[in-house]
Amino acid sequence: MGLSQEDTEPTEPTEPTEPTEQEQPEKPPVPPLILRDGLPPVVDTDQALADTVTAFAAGTGPVAIDAERASGYRYSARAYLVQLRREGAGTALVDPIAFDDLAPLDEAIGGAEWILHAASQDLPCLAVEGLRPTTLFDTELAGRLLGYPRVGLATLVEEVLGRSLRKEHSAADWSTRPLPEPWLEYAALDVEALVELRDALGRELEETGKAEWARQEFEHLVTAPPAGPRQDPWRRTSGSHRARGRRALAALRELWRARDEIAAQRDVTPGRIIPDSSIVEAANAMPRDRAALIGLKGFRGRGAERYSRRWVEALRVARSLPEAELPPLTARYDGPPPARAWPDRDPAAAARLAAAREALKAVAEKHHLPVENLLTPDHLRRVLWEPPQVHDGAADLPEAVAGRLRELGARPWQVELTCRLLAEAIEASPAG
Repeated sequence: MGLSQEDTEPTEPTEPTEPTEQEQPEKPPVPPLILRDGLPPVVDTDQALADTVTAFAAGTGPVAIDAERASGYRYSARAYLVQLRREGAGTALVDPIAFDDLAPLDEAIGGAEWILHAASQDLPCLAVEGLRPTTLFDTELAGRLLGYPRVGLATLVEEVLGRSLRKEHSAADWSTRPLPEPWLEYAALDVEALVELRDALGRELEETGKAEWARQEFEHLVTAPPAGPRQDPWRRTSGSHRARGRRALAALRELWRARDEIAAQRDVTPGRIIPDSSIVEAANAMPRDRAALIGLKGFRGRGAERYSRRWVEALRVARSLPEAELPPLTARYDGPPPARAWPDRDPAAAARLAAAREALKAVAEKHHLPVENLLTPDHLRRVLWEPPQVHDGAADLPEAVAGRLRELGARPWQVELTCRLLAEAIEASPAG
């Protein structure tokens, strides 16, 4: 059979069709991170601690360290397990509850660099146990400075090291004794990859010119004084904005204080005594006796009834306070008002803030890092709400801004990148 012209003429090449979602090849599974040395026993005797001290004193290089707390279960924010790993020493899982403190271990580590993930979360509870670094590397903060969109430990381990890390026991009650073996394996894995992760991120910091930024940030974590007690912590009660007037706010405060005292005595998280919602409801209703209190819709449960006399007494105290002793509707704060209030309170300051935010956003994008790491938002607001005064002309303004930023605790690299931008926003504003 002969061929027609249509059969013999060449045809235009066609683009290959994209596979549908169902046809997309599945990504190969990421191999899991495993314990290279197996699961060590928990260190909970004097002899075991002495052996661990000897091993870590003889080890070399930095020390990976992590701590597990019992947030949501215990009132105390102390560490209930401390994990460490060092070359030549292996991994140690130390039960700090078994010892007065871990100062001998701190001495054994000496001036070695600590490697932590989200150091600001663990440093306070480690300090309680007598463990304090002289130098550190924070893998979470390094990830932020490098512009990683997600900086959880499991995510960074997978993205940087190509290993999967399970996090299913992160919210466990670590005050449990004995600790289940799967929990201990999870805890040991948290320090397994930190040294390798630190080395990889450290190389990236060098390659991107951010190593000095990171060094300053890490030094600040070590040398910054610990945060003092939060002012009026009772105002953080969920739903406190629903308190109807200053008298109700006083009732909320007294109920919060009673609950906090009970929680501290029992070493349980306050929400397990009575929830915040019950405190707010009772503060607004102001019941005068136990029957009326327990009759409230949200004021039920063992904690509500067991401590009903304490709640009634707290409400009585709130009712008896003179007007002058009632708390103000808004918290006392030594800084500027919330940014949303600036357009009404000071339009010029609002203009300065808007201009500075845009400029900082551009710089942060240029350097591939979150804008809040470029400059702490509180530092930005404080400088722009009350700009520093200069008397010898605009040429002195950038240095005046730099000085104010340094006073607030900004690191040198932050000051260098931001002081001129803030000065320009101040100059350009109506009051500049």
